[in-house]
Amino acid sequence: MSRVGKQPIKVPTGVKVDVKDGLVRVEGPKGKLSHKLPVGVSLKNEAGTLTIVKDPNVPNSGALHGLTRTLIHNMVFGVSQGFSRELEIVGVGYRAQTKGNVLNMTLGYSHPIDYKLPEGIQAKVDGNTKVTVTGADKMLVGLVAAKIRAFKAPEPYQGKGIKYANEVIIRKQGKAAGAK
Repeated sequence: MSRVGKQPIKVPTGVKVDVKDGLVRVEGPKGKLSHKLPVGVSLKNEAGTLTIVKDPNVPNSGALHGLTRTLIHNMVFGVSQGFSRELEIVGVGYRAQTKGNVLNMTLGYSHPIDYKLPEGIQAKVDGNTKVTVTGADKMLVGLVAAKIRAFKAPEPYQGKGIKYANEVIIRKQGKAAGAK
């Protein structure tokens, strides 16, 4: 039995949760999100507390019980407070700037890279080298941060590239010059 799935979800003030025909819609100050409930899992909304209920007669409903609870909890948290992911750009001449919903990056290639941010995601650049990706959807924030990092992943010799703020790059020793 899922211990995660049993935990209730407290809905903060300012967040509205609507359940209709197996579709959960969560609306708050940071945005709107929706999720289709899997077969065998239902949601009870009682006085500002959400509870995930599984149907014991449906196979694999236990496997989806905790997952569904976590996804809905992330939706409630995302529309109320939001999620963020920080990236650092390391390298001489490497920089980024935002123009509307486009992130413009210079990463040592012969051309600048323009990345159009998806709807619901914002990027803020501090000091040309620190990029903060924010949004209500946790999965989308992580996906966008991973795509931005993939434009120039950090290399192990000098550490140049785009890395997560808390990421540790294991450095390799370069060639020893003049060794016989």
